[in-house]
Amino acid sequence: MSCKHIFVTGGVVSSLGKGLTAASIGLLLKQRGYRIRMQKLDPYLNVDPGTMSPYQHGEVYVTEDGRETDLDLGHYERFTGIPCDQHSNYTTGRIYGSVIARERAGGYLGKTVQVIPHVTDEIKRAIREIEDDQTDIAITEIGGTAGDIESQPYLEAIRQYHHELGPGNSLFIHLTLVPYIRAAGEMKTKPSQQSVGILRSIGIVPELLICRCERPFMAEHRAKLALFCGVRPEHVIEECDVAHTIYEVPLDLQKQGVDVKILKLLELSPRSPDMDEWNGMLERLLNPPNGEIEIAVVGKYITLRDAYKSIYEALTHGAVAAGVKLNVRMLESEEIEASGAASKLAGVQGVLVPGGFGHRGVEGKIAAIRYAREQKIPFFGICLGMQCAVIEFSRNVCGLEDANSTELAPGTPHPVISLLDEQRDVTDMGGTMRLGAYPCCLKPDTQARAAYGCAEIRERHRHRYEFNPAYRERLEAGGLVVSGASPDGHLVEVVELRGHPWFVACQYHPEFKSGPVAPHPLFAAFVTAARQFRR
Repeated sequence: MSCKHIFVTGGVVSSLGKGLTAASIGLLLKQRGYRIRMQKLDPYLNVDPGTMSPYQHGEVYVTEDGRETDLDLGHYERFTGIPCDQHSNYTTGRIYGSVIARERAGGYLGKTVQVIPHVTDEIKRAIREIEDDQTDIAITEIGGTAGDIESQPYLEAIRQYHHELGPGNSLFIHLTLVPYIRAAGEMKTKPSQQSVGILRSIGIVPELLICRCERPFMAEHRAKLALFCGVRPEHVIEECDVAHTIYEVPLDLQKQGVDVKILKLLELSPRSPDMDEWNGMLERLLNPPNGEIEIAVVGKYITLRDAYKSIYEALTHGAVAAGVKLNVRMLESEEIEASGAASKLAGVQGVLVPGGFGHRGVEGKIAAIRYAREQKIPFFGICLGMQCAVIEFSRNVCGLEDANSTELAPGTPHPVISLLDEQRDVTDMGGTMRLGAYPCCLKPDTQARAAYGCAEIRERHRHRYEFNPAYRERLEAGGLVVSGASPDGHLVEVVELRGHPWFVACQYHPEFKSGPVAPHPLFAAFVTAARQFRR
């Protein structure tokens, strides 16, 4: 059969959860036996989020093939288990870059280049990139909110594409907000009516209306939304805030028959769903058999939770594997610089230091690592966290005074972390790091090898600085174990300590390959070690 399309738009306000909703729909359709691909179209002018501050955008998610993308792709992969790639995220910057490159090459044969048809054609070309013989249903989420100037070319493009595909081959789903006005004691449908009105004015008629709300609808709300939005009453879907975890969202939608309604609109057979694995995961998550633990995450961007979105989710997955309730103590590394590690980390069963860029707060990370090492608290370092672990060990165990990274201190006498030779002349910031999946060989009889249960792995990277091989022999002589390296042995990918309950740090980002029904081995091992830790 030919590929069918679902277009997901949002209205009223941002941050309603379009990505979670799209991911949940993807899961439900996949579990009914359909082959799914997912895509996010972002209306900002950056080519990708790689050069954006985490405070602006949240985390940068990296695909297997090395594309820096929107964090919603993390939701897509975690919920569906289907890898995304470079075609799964397009921005206005990337779209316009292609249009301008084609114009410069004479690809428009002297025509005046315009938003319609040239930009909209490029957007449709991007959508077609996720069509293939292995895809039954493609789900495309449009970033932004109906009415935004930036989103207009995308909305026009999907309107055209819907028309070109013909009846039964695509549908529009609109996610909107039905706010509860506490002072009046009422839920208000007017914002949703106006949002749908904007779409209808440009020729987009949503066939499914998913309404975010704090409290359940009454019959009058559903009837009013159906009447004024031109949607059948049974296609007005309630999406209330879930009680415990985002992984409940698919089941709430399934209870309302969202997946069956979508398949009927797309003229596809509903098939029988298989949600046993998902339900089993939720049971373990909501009713853990092994008590609770607390793990500290010591980062540089703690004030914005989305900056470490995949880290927190992967820790949750590790908790499912370990059968524990997880409490996360979120600590700004600068707080540790100001107050000391002992006071801030007292009582935790594990310490995780994630990635980041720049010198701010790094000494706090190093202090947290030293505390975890000396107190023998399970420790997990990721990317910059691994580099900080190497710096800490060099200074405080190997006696290399003022050891540092050349990113943080270019004049350091002991550059234990430094640029790769091929990075030294790079001046552009965007898309120039070591990105995407690379192989790594694990040494026998190490904590990393025990966690993975295999000798070779592939993990996703996003960094520019590396362990300096000139110091490897000296640090290994001091007791640092290089437990993972590139196949040629040149690049150090994983380090750990013998005689410590669990101390592992990796240069790559394992959080990007963790899912609720398939927890990443390192996160599962780390949380299990934290559960077993006793002070």
